[in-house]
Amino acid sequence: METDAAPERVTLALVAQEAGVSLSTISKVLNGRTDVSATTRARVEELLHRHGYERRGARAQPKAELIELVFHELDSVWSMELIGGVEAVAKEHGLSVVLTVSGSRHAPDPEWIEAVMRRRPVGVVLVFSDLAPEYRERLRSRAIPFVIVDPAGDPSPDAPSVGSANWSGGLMATRHLIELGHRRIAAITGPEDMMCSLARLDGLRSAMNSAGLEIRPEWIRFGDFHMSGGRDRARELLSSPDRPTAIFAGSDLQALGAIEAARELGLRVPEDVSIVGYDDIPLAQWLTPRLTTVHQPLRRMGEEAARLVIRLSEGSVGTTPRMDLATSLVVRDSTAPPATGS
Repeated sequence: METDAAPERVTLALVAQEAGVSLSTISKVLNGRTDVSATTRARVEELLHRHGYERRGARAQPKAELIELVFHELDSVWSMELIGGVEAVAKEHGLSVVLTVSGSRHAPDPEWIEAVMRRRPVGVVLVFSDLAPEYRERLRSRAIPFVIVDPAGDPSPDAPSVGSANWSGGLMATRHLIELGHRRIAAITGPEDMMCSLARLDGLRSAMNSAGLEIRPEWIRFGDFHMSGGRDRARELLSSPDRPTAIFAGSDLQALGAIEAARELGLRVPEDVSIVGYDDIPLAQWLTPRLTTVHQPLRRMGEEAARLVIRLSEGSVGTTPRMDLATSLVVRDSTAPPATGS
C-alpha cells in the first residue's frame, strides 16, 4: 500500500514545494474548496497540469447522473430549442439535465466552477464563446468533460464545440434579397465583440461584393440579438428619407423588432421594406407577415453537444472535435421585390 501511494504523494509534495504552499492547500484545490485565493489556485492548477497530474481514480469516482447546461441568460424562445435538444439525448441515456445561468456571454462566473466541481456531473454543455484555460484544467482534473455550443463565438481549437455555418447563413440571406432585385440592403447584426455577428456580416459583405453592390457603412448596425435592439436600430435606418429597401437582421428577435419599427413609421413589410431574420425560431412562422429567415439548427446543436459530452465522458473520443452544422434559408412572406422606383 505504501509503495502504491508513494508516487502520488511525491508528485503532490513537489507541486506544493514549487507553489510555495502546504499539502493541505493542494488538497483544498483538488477538492474544489472555496477557501483558497484565486491566484494560489491558478498557480497550483498550472503546476498540476505541467506535471501531468490526474487525481488517482478520478474517472472511477461516482458522478451525478446528470448533464449540466450553462447559459449566461435565458431567452424563452431561443434557449428552449437548445434545452429541448440536450434534454432529449439525456433522456435516451437515463440522465437528467440541470440548468444553470451564470456569467456574461463570454464565460461563466468564478462561483460556477466551484459549484460544478461539487456536483460532479457526467459532463457540461456551455453556451458561451469559450472557457478559460484554468476552468478547463479544473474540469480535466476531475475528469468532467465539457462541450461548447457555439452559436455565439469562436472557441479555441482545443475546446470541443458544436456550431453552425454563420458566414454561409449571412451569404444566403443577402443573395436572396439581391435575387429579388434589392440593391439598397442594410444589416442589423449582433454585438460587435461576438464572432457569429462578424461572420454573418462577412457573409453579407461577400454577397454584396460578388454582385458589385455598394456596402454603405451607415447601413451596418450592431445590435444585441434582442427585439428592442432590432427595433431601435431599424428605426434609425428607416427614419431617413434615403432608407434601405431591405434589412438583414442577425436574429429573428431583431427581425421582429425591425418589423415593429417599420409599422411605427407607417411602412409595410414586405411592400416597402423586406426583412430577413436568422435562427428560424418557432415564432417565425406565426408572425404577420411570416418571417423569411436563416434556419440555424438550434435543437440539433443541443442534441449533438449532449451526445458529444457523453462520448467524451466514456473516453470514446480521440482528437478534439469541432462540429459545424449547416444552415439553410427558409423563404416566407417578409421579403418581396422592391417597389418600383426604390
